[in-house]
Amino acid sequence: MIRRMSNKISITASVTKQTSEREDEPPDDPPDIGLSEGGDESPEKLFCENLVRIGSPEYSTQDYRKFFRKRFYPHVTHREWKDWKWQVRNRIRSLKSAARCFVLTQAEQRALTEYGLSLPFAVTPYYASLVHPSDPDHPLRRCVIPLPQEFLRSPGESEDPLSEDKQSTVSGIVHRYPDRVLFLATGFCATYCRYCTRSRMVGHSAIGHFGKSYLDGAIEYIEKNPGIRDVLVSGGDPLTLSDDILDWILSRLRRIRHVEIIRIGTKVPVVLPQRITASLARLLRKYHPLWMSIHFTHPDEITPEVAEACERLTDAGIPLGSQTVLLKGINDSVETMRSLVHGLLRIRVRPYYLYQCDPIIGSSHFRTTVTRGLEIISGLRGHTTGYAVPTYVVDAPGGGGKIPLLPDYVKARDGDDLVVVNYEGREFRYPGAFRE
Repeated sequence: MIRRMSNKISITASVTKQTSEREDEPPDDPPDIGLSEGGDESPEKLFCENLVRIGSPEYSTQDYRKFFRKRFYPHVTHREWKDWKWQVRNRIRSLKSAARCFVLTQAEQRALTEYGLSLPFAVTPYYASLVHPSDPDHPLRRCVIPLPQEFLRSPGESEDPLSEDKQSTVSGIVHRYPDRVLFLATGFCATYCRYCTRSRMVGHSAIGHFGKSYLDGAIEYIEKNPGIRDVLVSGGDPLTLSDDILDWILSRLRRIRHVEIIRIGTKVPVVLPQRITASLARLLRKYHPLWMSIHFTHPDEITPEVAEACERLTDAGIPLGSQTVLLKGINDSVETMRSLVHGLLRIRVRPYYLYQCDPIIGSSHFRTTVTRGLEIISGLRGHTTGYAVPTYVVDAPGGGGKIPLLPDYVKARDGDDLVVVNYEGREFRYPGAFRE
């Protein structure tokens, strides 16, 4: 197991360029991926020595990441590696490119070859350097490498379990709550999570980044509905859009007088921290109040690069919250979740939501019991600061919205008194709780 470290053009032209040239969909095996001497060696032979070293106390994740870059990207300069556009162009997107970097199991190979993936496969080189090369149960590997279980439909699963399409009043808008809307600004992500609730729409070649007429229609809907005070810009991942398009979207939203709050939902700071440039931070800070929800999954994701990206965003005055999906065998233990939330607070990200995994098709191997989720919340509440405890929710299938789930701290009503249980299991009485 890898040991975790402790530590100006017109908008029309910009959109047309981004959608027509398909710069977001490079060849599966980019020429930048070079193999150093001994390039014909199999991954098994290549990693033999390093796998032994990975398990040793003196061999850190950072050591492996250096080896990863030297082995698979020997001719890539430090400047290129830090360029977010280079990272996107050189994503790992095929069996051949994945087999260069990982010792794939037969099941992983089958998932990449024998099935037509309903959700595309793509991993940035940066994020791939965090993934264990041979352990199929490594938490980050489980999140991004497909398995045949994705193609098994279990009872209750649905392509659109949250009924977003039914609550989509116009293309790109989901209007579920009275005062806020979800604005799906793109169908593209830098890295695709295998449990994505929008696998029906993200990453498919016919979608990608959307055109200006699509964005115009969504924004016009918001303009015409004065009850909307809060807009969540999501996708796909809106931070994969160019600065020009982001600036255009945010400026249009900010000109709408009844829109008080703009939020951005993203995983880019985690899988593509190179995207969080100084220029992006300057752009975003123009549109306060602006909030950001970041999809974190596991403490192994909190690297120096991610910490730097989050610091740049918070220094720009953007409050950051995390949204984490509870996943079986990945983060479904009190110890792992405590490590994650403590790490998030250290980089100034407030744990916000812990989601029960949505029942999308092929997600049964990811879903835990609700009992397990409640045990994790019980293991956090009272045992660490309240700032570190996220709200555990089920996003109700059928479009019911987020419903919080809490451990049962209320034991009884005794007359007008309330009998409650604290985090240690001790009973306490609050007098006159029901007396008018």
